[in-house]
Amino acid sequence: MPFVLSSAGVCARWDFDGSGELFQELTRRLEGTFRKLSHQDKLTEENVAEALREVRMALLEADVHYDVAKRLVAAIREQALGQDVLGSLSPAQQVIKIVNDELIGLLGGETAELNLTNKPVATVMVMGLQGSGKTTFCGKLAKRLIDEGRRPMLVAADIYRPAAIDQLETIAAQIDVPVHSDRERKNAAQIVKLGLRRAKDNRCDVLIVDTAGRLHIDETLMNELRSIDKTVPMDEKLLVLDAMTGQEAVNIAEHFVAQVGFDGAVLTKLDGDARGGAALSVREITGRPIKLVGVGEKLDDLEVFHPDRMASRILGMGDMLTLIEQAEQKMDLDEAEQFAQRFGEGQFTLEDFQAQIRQMRKMGPLKGVLKMLPGMGGGALDKVKVDDGQLVRVEAIINSMTRQERRKPDIINGSRRKRIARGSGTNVSQVNKILKQYRDMRRMMRQINAAGGLQEFGEKMLGGGS
Repeated sequence: MPFVLSSAGVCARWDFDGSGELFQELTRRLEGTFRKLSHQDKLTEENVAEALREVRMALLEADVHYDVAKRLVAAIREQALGQDVLGSLSPAQQVIKIVNDELIGLLGGETAELNLTNKPVATVMVMGLQGSGKTTFCGKLAKRLIDEGRRPMLVAADIYRPAAIDQLETIAAQIDVPVHSDRERKNAAQIVKLGLRRAKDNRCDVLIVDTAGRLHIDETLMNELRSIDKTVPMDEKLLVLDAMTGQEAVNIAEHFVAQVGFDGAVLTKLDGDARGGAALSVREITGRPIKLVGVGEKLDDLEVFHPDRMASRILGMGDMLTLIEQAEQKMDLDEAEQFAQRFGEGQFTLEDFQAQIRQMRKMGPLKGVLKMLPGMGGGALDKVKVDDGQLVRVEAIINSMTRQERRKPDIINGSRRKRIARGSGTNVSQVNKILKQYRDMRRMMRQINAAGGLQEFGEKMLGGGS
């Protein structure tokens, strides 16, 4: 059945198809360790030691810094062998709680907010090496600030690569944000100074500076960044790190914190097949928090980094808070409420089905949604196929129907199915599958309403009803 979100709380399942994600292997290894512990009657020094050996190996294979992995395992061991825990009758749950608490501490403990309170214009300097996603992040940050009611301006401070200026201007045009650039001037600090003056004149309240990058760290780059910060003191210095580079990202962060300093890290490409070591090591090694994470290519794909939510994802417990926030931001809540009302009245047509699919597509890649659901971490996603194109094909099939067919699917006979298949570029078998999924969902809706609503239906499904 199709995966559908609505305020009615109904969800069913697509057959999905997809590849790796951040922490997938780490999550899988940890889940295996906890599964072994769940077969134990109680915690002992022996089974704790065995579990921690596997946790340590899982961390190292995820490219976590050796010293960080060593300290984390030591902290977990101290907690697990404490008098209040040893001998517990629920070993797996106890260790999961300890690991969760230690991971949250390792990732920074509390959410670190951007310091953008300076008036009249808050200044943000974005730093990083070439290829880290720095310029794209500038656009994502500007988009996020616009959504929060701010008025940002971008500054192209890369005096070496005209293509970097072109890229920033292209991104800015997509979100209608002003850009200050000067292709003739060869002093980055002066460009930023003039950009600040222009931002004040245009009543912008945040200045985002896209600095030059390098393929490697050198003294010229460091001097230029220090000069910019001296000429226009920065309220926020953000270092953009590519999560795909693993331990190398941590080495880069160490160099930057020692030579220029930064207030917070930004991890990009967390939607890729990264092992996660950078996210688990940066805070511990540099003492600087991760503040934001890039989770996709679109300008909306930027999230605040929440240590507790990330720890929950790593342990395969999902991240429902972020999922709810994304739904509130991207979905049409009025339309969702209308659907909930129709659902409660026992009405559900293929037009409603189509509307729910469109709502779902606004949430972004399906795999990104699924991994925030409890129990979908680690190897769980390997058991389902994640195919975003399936939503497109379903919508094409429904679009090929007449209005009457969408509202009264029971009239769709054999000849109509052939016409719908031709019009949507699919086959009759696929059309039949969609109609079956629709009927299954309508049947579920009727069962829920017959049971007295979602709560009563849930109680009966769990054995709480008569």
